[in-house]
Amino acid sequence: MTSRVSADEANAFLREAFDGAQSRSEVILMEDGHAMMRLKAGSEHLRPGGYVSGPTQMTMADSVTYMAIFTRLGITPMTVTSNLNMNFLRPCIGESVIAEAKLLKLGRTLAVAEVEIRAEGSDKVASHAIVTYSIPQET
Repeated sequence: MTSRVSADEANAFLREAFDGAQSRSEVILMEDGHAMMRLKAGSEHLRPGGYVSGPTQMTMADSVTYMAIFTRLGITPMTVTSNLNMNFLRPCIGESVIAEAKLLKLGRTLAVAEVEIRAEGSDKVASHAIVTYSIPQET
């Protein structure tokens, strides 16, 4: 099965919905139940020593899960985060960060994804998250 939304469509949605705020991050892969995003880290994303900050990694985990859900449901803007649990395993040091989400479950009301964050070019996971989203119900 293929994604219901392409990477180009996802990037266009993010630019429009978030008023260009996603200018440093981009969706690079949209497959069925699977999405990847890349963030070019700026000084606002870094802690001293060049470490990508925890809040930046959490934002990436949240955003890439949103995209993974879109691969199955299409663009559903009112799908919202209901839980995000993150474990920081090692420092994430690099100019760019890759976030990869795989849906574990997509039900009527909830979606759950597993997310891995890495510095681009590294095979070592810097952080791991389980993210749950609430899916809006038509009334």
